[in-house]
Amino acid sequence: MKIVLPGGTGQVGAILDRALTAAGHDVVLLTRSPNGDRQVRWDGSTLGDWARQIDGSDVVINLAGRSVSCRYTEENRAAMMSSRVESARVVGDAIAGAARPPKVWMQMSTATSYAHRFDAANDEYDGVIGGDEPGVPEYWAYSVDIARNWEAALDHAATPDTRKVALRSAMVMSPDRGGVFDVLSWLTRLGLGGPVAGGRQYVSWIHDRDFVAAIQFLIEHDDIAGAVNLAAPCPLPQREFMRELRSAWRMPFALPATRWMAEVGAYTIRSDTELLLKSRRVIPGRLADAGFTFDFPQWRTASADLAIRRRQG
Repeated sequence: MKIVLPGGTGQVGAILDRALTAAGHDVVLLTRSPNGDRQVRWDGSTLGDWARQIDGSDVVINLAGRSVSCRYTEENRAAMMSSRVESARVVGDAIAGAARPPKVWMQMSTATSYAHRFDAANDEYDGVIGGDEPGVPEYWAYSVDIARNWEAALDHAATPDTRKVALRSAMVMSPDRGGVFDVLSWLTRLGLGGPVAGGRQYVSWIHDRDFVAAIQFLIEHDDIAGAVNLAAPCPLPQREFMRELRSAWRMPFALPATRWMAEVGAYTIRSDTELLLKSRRVIPGRLADAGFTFDFPQWRTASADLAIRRRQG
């Protein structure tokens, strides 16, 4: 198959590119800064010659969007919104104008769509969409607005011959340098992998190999459209999540962090505390109902595998 990955040079794109290329597929990456035979220039907002890559392709997986690992300033929030919405809109335009449109368009979205909650897990059927939870920072609602607009751009695209899937992904854990697992592992090895603000908030995640397998599963199952949660079936509180990560790295101790300490730490690494403090308790209802099996449903075995691969890499 020919698979086009707009925004495919980031962490998640690298994971998919490796796996799909190894599986024998023809993978093309759309990027602002091409550097290789399979990379094609685009700007993420206007139609151009890159659209010819989509015409005649089998699958488009749009991963484009400014990284959320940043300070949530007004400028960065605007960039996070525009980069996601505009790239989804222009991918839709390219598909709509294709003589031979792809069979499926997968649009990256986020598990951050769901509400900050502790009482029950969020699946695609009964999950509570966030944005108006009492007592949470205003900018958390903005993150939900980004997700809503992101998916709306997918929904509104006039692509009747292309199946559309919104990938509400949790954090994709891989051993790659600079990824979220790498950052959390670095903090853990420094002795900073303890509970944050009590550690009750749930962490949702997915192992990189399950993420790839889920994408392949969704490509093959042409009866699945709409929002799909890409998350392991066993989210767990942050204090337990970090305990298992410490075990994977054989780290016997960790310092806990208060909310204000988390603020200082997030500022130091140029990130924001929503990534640490929001309770994301998300489960893969539609994947489970369709018969998908996770190789790494539990964080204990997933983190152990990732730590081994990280040491070897």
